[in-house]
Amino acid sequence: MKAHTKETQASITPDVAVQMLKEGNARFLNNSKADRDLLEQVKDTTNGQYPFATILSCIDSRVSSELIFDQGIGDIFSARVAGNFVNEDILGSMEFACKLAGTKVVLVLGHTSCGAVKGACDDAKLGNLTALLSKIKPAVEGVTEPSDPSKRTSKNIDFVNEVAVKNVHLTIDNIRKQSEVLREMEENKEIIIIGGMYDINDGKVTFFDN
Repeated sequence: MKAHTKETQASITPDVAVQMLKEGNARFLNNSKADRDLLEQVKDTTNGQYPFATILSCIDSRVSSELIFDQGIGDIFSARVAGNFVNEDILGSMEFACKLAGTKVVLVLGHTSCGAVKGACDDAKLGNLTALLSKIKPAVEGVTEPSDPSKRTSKNIDFVNEVAVKNVHLTIDNIRKQSEVLREMEENKEIIIIGGMYDINDGKVTFFDN
């Protein structure tokens, strides 16, 4: 499999880009990776890159977008931060990836048993991590059940996972609110902004309805 070119990237629609990610995860689950020579792709991309997707995910070592979507060199832009939220820098990176470099889908990818979400649920305090976790607090507050404070902690994994899902949805909302560039691109059907959750138990990505 060759790296994407300007021509192949241009032929990919936003819907096709999402389908490509779904097919890649299916290959990952079936342990049937695409036939590609990564070193050849290094050479293919020496003079330019033409990725089809931008993925915002957590820094969790178990959630490597290139692996779980079975992608190669030059296929995706991968932005990673604990808790997969957006700030000015990440939004700027996404705007570059979509408006200037031509990607067709922005995927916000959360995952089960997220350590950053657990920390936000427990109101953890630690150096600069305190400020980072505050970005996830709106998702904790956005999940109203259970109401019993004793069950709204990292010990309740169902609650943690619900907060992780909520966090993905809030991040998508923030992308649309805080980036005029990406919002207009989505309105013009140049890109799709979509969310998903990776299950660390089986490797499956569940895509949310757009």
